Amino acid sequence: MTAVPEAQWLWRRLYVFVASFGLWRLLDRLVERAGPEQMAEIAHGLMTLLALMLVLYLVAPTAQQLVALSANLRLRLAQGGGA
Repeated sequence: MTAVPEAQWLWRRLYVFVASFGLWRLLDRLVERAGPEQMAEIAHGLMTLLALMLVLYLVAPTAQQLVALSANLRLRLAQGGGA
């Protein structure tokens, strides 16, 4: 039985939405409590984490794709073809 490709994204979308909202709330609370000298570092760290999550949401490979990519890379390296 083959699932509709778009339906497979439901949990990834839900996870990214919930985590993004949580990070937004965390940033809001940290801004209220942190001193001015800590704000830039806190905001940068949370924005980096949010960017990583969004990239994973948009281009995250499945486990099967990662295995195939890894096998292909090993074959190329074994043949001396490089990456």
